[in-house]
Amino acid sequence: MTDRGVPRAGLLQLAGSVVLLSSAWPVTKQAITLGAAPLWFAAGRAGLSAMAAFVVIGLLGRLRWPQRADLPALFAVGGLQLGAFFAFAHTAVAMVPAGRTVILSNVTTIWIVPLSMLVLHEAIPARRWAAAGLGLAGVLVLVSPWAIDWSAPGVLLGHGFLLGAALAFALTIIVVRRSRPSLSMLQLLPWCFGLATVLLTALALLHGGGIGRWPAEGIAALLYIGLLAGPIGTWCVMQVSATLPAMVASVGFLATPAAGLLLSTLWLGETLTLDLLMGSALILVGVGIAAWPARK
Repeated sequence: MTDRGVPRAGLLQLAGSVVLLSSAWPVTKQAITLGAAPLWFAAGRAGLSAMAAFVVIGLLGRLRWPQRADLPALFAVGGLQLGAFFAFAHTAVAMVPAGRTVILSNVTTIWIVPLSMLVLHEAIPARRWAAAGLGLAGVLVLVSPWAIDWSAPGVLLGHGFLLGAALAFALTIIVVRRSRPSLSMLQLLPWCFGLATVLLTALALLHGGGIGRWPAEGIAALLYIGLLAGPIGTWCVMQVSATLPAMVASVGFLATPAAGLLLSTLWLGETLTLDLLMGSALILVGVGIAAWPARK
C-alpha cells in the first residue's frame, strides 16, 4: 500500500486497463472501416465478453445472482460504462479518426473534477490539481482543435458523442466509488456485460440499417476485443474505479488516449507528430504526479 491509501494493486490494474483498452480502438476502427456497423460491433463485443465472463466465473465457482446492494454498481457499469460509452464511442469512431476517438472518449477528468467534489466530497490536494491540469493540457495538444475542419460532415456531432462517452465513464466512477456491492467486481462483470448486450442490441435494432459487412479481419477484431481486451480490460477499470481515489483514477485513465494514439499510429499508419509526443509526455507526467505518494 502506498502512502495516503493509493494501493499498488490498483495502479497495476490501471496499467492493465490502459494496455488492453488502448489497443481496442485501432482494431475497432479497422473493423468499422471494413464495413461492420458500429452499433452491431458494440453489441457483438459486449455479447462475447458476457459469454466469456459467465464461463470463466462459472468455472471458478464464483457465479452468484446480484443482490440489491449490487444494483447501483451493476447498472452504472453495465448501463453507463459499457452501454452508453460503447454506443457513443462506436458511433463516433465512424466519424472521427481512431486516435482522436480514444483521446476524447477517455477524458473523464473534465467531468470528474466537479463530480468528485460535489458528490464524493473528496479533498483534492494541490498536486492532483496540477496533475489534472497537465493531463488536460496533454489532451488539448493531442486533439489539436485548431487543426480540425469543424465544417466537415459529422465532425462536430462525433466530438459531442465522445464527450458524452467521457461523461458516462465519469459517472460510473462516481457511482462505483459510492456503492458498496455485496459481490466482488469480478463477480459482477458477466452481469454488467449482459446488461450492456441487451441495451446495445435494442439500440442497434431501433437504429436499423443492417449489420454491415464482416470480412475475416472484422471478425478477428471482434473476437480479440470481445474475448480478451474487453472483459479483462473492463475488469481492471472496475477494480480501479472501486479502489483508487476518483481523481487519481481519472488522471490515470488519460494514459489510455496516449497509448491508443500511439497504437493508432503504428497500426493504422497515422502520422507520428511532435504534437503526439508532447501531448503524451504531458499526460504521463500528470499520471505520475497524481499517483506519487504524498509526504507523511
